[in-house]
Amino acid sequence: MENREEKRLAWIGIIVSEQADAAQLNALLSQWAEDIIGRMGLPHQRDGLSLISIAMDAPGERISALSGRLGQLKGVTAKVLYAPQNAGSAYRSGR
Repeated sequence: MENREEKRLAWIGIIVSEQADAAQLNALLSQWAEDIIGRMGLPHQRDGLSLISIAMDAPGERISALSGRLGQLKGVTAKVLYAPQNAGSAYRSGR
């Protein structure tokens, strides 16, 4: 029997400055596409920033890995907010 880490619901808030490489950011997010359940981006032209929200349903290890990789990109800041451990249990059980 395969031992799999339990999935978690999480939100990653990303702030992207204008000098960031958008293609590199999008390629990275594409690698995690199977774990991303929603994405919204908002440009803030006055300050030359973009705000991106990512909703994930994945093992904590994968969420942390994506956040870490995002933080390595020049001009990108990322923070993770995890839902409580039992959040989404009714959704997962089909209720």
